[in-house]
Amino acid sequence: MSTELQHRTSQNRYVLLVDGREAGFADYRLTGNAIVFTHTEVDPAHRDEGLASTLIAGALDDVRTGSGLKLVAQCPFVVDFIDAHPEYHELEERG
Repeated sequence: MSTELQHRTSQNRYVLLVDGREAGFADYRLTGNAIVFTHTEVDPAHRDEGLASTLIAGALDDVRTGSGLKLVAQCPFVVDFIDAHPEYHELEERG
């Protein structure tokens, strides 16, 4: 199984492809100096494979290296992910 993360800026969305097919996405909106993650969804056929975590980790790594934006987590999955991964806490303190 191969995975690829795409940042579709025109859609304000990160997309995770599995073997070339869309398996999940994370939507966000930009507000001032912040990126607000609003919704994460994984195709039910791929649930329990850890893909949501792969998707969010990739998206947050992109935010970390590709922008100076502060992270605001509104999506419950993103909130739980950040709580469990302290290496991303600094993104919430930016700005």
